[in-house]
Amino acid sequence: MPQNSDIPPDSFNELLAWLNPDRDLAAKMYEEIRRDLIKVFGWNKCIDPEGMADETFDRAARKAHQLKDSFEGNRKLFFYGVANNLIKEYRKTVRSYVSLDEVEIAENPAMEFEAETTELREECLRTCLLELTVEKRDLLIGYYAKEKRAKIEQRAEMAHRLGVSKETLRVRMCRIRSELGECIEHCLDEHAIKK
Repeated sequence: MPQNSDIPPDSFNELLAWLNPDRDLAAKMYEEIRRDLIKVFGWNKCIDPEGMADETFDRAARKAHQLKDSFEGNRKLFFYGVANNLIKEYRKTVRSYVSLDEVEIAENPAMEFEAETTELREECLRTCLLELTVEKRDLLIGYYAKEKRAKIEQRAEMAHRLGVSKETLRVRMCRIRSELGECIEHCLDEHAIKK
């Protein structure tokens, strides 16, 4: 699913406060809901369950300010509702998918544009990584450096080294990733204005 980074500043903190005023309990609830969402997306054969769980939280964070005043009931159900909408969107996308094997591809300027956009996005990523503090940049790179079992061990070791729980580390990384995403979108917008 495309990730949109028009998340207002501090909305993730508001979302955690909405989950529970106690920050540690909120982090545990976040982790539990995220785990459940990953399972739900996996059961629905979504190609990127973790990314879709993150998108669910991003969408909820955009509504955090409204939620604290208007939502009553089980907070987990709100996330499942957002996830259900994402699954519907995903299924529409999958249904409209056409294999490239079935299509004759002539010279396509759209493909050139896509390659140019990918290159620009990578340039913005490099620029924005340099704008992060050294500590945040090192955390981000270390957090995503490994795969599979090594990734789990690496993240546990990072949490231990920082003296925080794995859930707190995940929340911290979510904030850094959100900050980085906003920077990248801003960078892309600036390039679009210049054209």
